[in-house]
Parts: sequence; C-alpha cells; structure tokens
Amino acid sequence: QVQLVESGGGLVQAGGSLRLSCAASGRILSISVMGWYRQALGKQRESVARITSVGSTHYADSVKGRFTISRDNAKNTVYLQMNSLQPEDTAVYYCNIVTTPYSYWGQGTQVTVSS
Repeated sequence: QVQLVESGGGLVQAGGSLRLSCAASGRILSISVMGWYRQALGKQRESVARITSVGSTHYADSVKGRFTISRDNAKNTVYLQMNSLQPEDTAVYYCNIVTTPYSYWGQGTQVTVSS
C-alpha cells in the first residue's frame, strides 16, 4: 500500500503565495514521476506541473513563471511553490506519483484565492 499525504492548502489573497507538500509512504520501490494536478469546480482535472526522478520539469502554460515544482527523493516528497496566485488558481490540488506501472493519488487539498 502507498499513501500520499498532502498539506499546505488554504485561503490566500490574490498576489499571495502558498507551498504545497505531498509525502509518499508505504511500499515504494522507485518513483519515476511526481506531479501536481488541480480541479476547479465544474471543470476537468488538469496537469499543473510534474518532475522526473532526474529533475526534469514540465509546467502548464498557465502557471509558468509563477509555480515551481521540486522533490526530495530521500523523503519521497514533492513540493509546489505557488507565487503570484490569482483567483483562477482556485481549485482542489492533487499530487500524483508514478511507480511504474502504478499511479497513486493524494486526497486533494483546497486552494482558494480571493480577489
């Protein structure tokens, strides 16, 4: 069993910052990709950012230059530093890890940005 525990969500004013964390535990051999997704009310879940085991990153165009993803392989933890937050960033944020051939999801953490 693999568990993902997310933290760091909350309410912030536009222009503010938040840092999300997601720690994986359990029977983990090797994590290839760690990522963050989000789902706003009434919308489909979308990829926000992901990072490979060697540190290669990919960002959604909407967050480039504002969000930074990082990971601590020793702690099986992935982070998402979110700066210059805007109301359109409001969503439930989910972390995801891939340990081929399996994929695991966190329970989600709410991020609300007020204008």
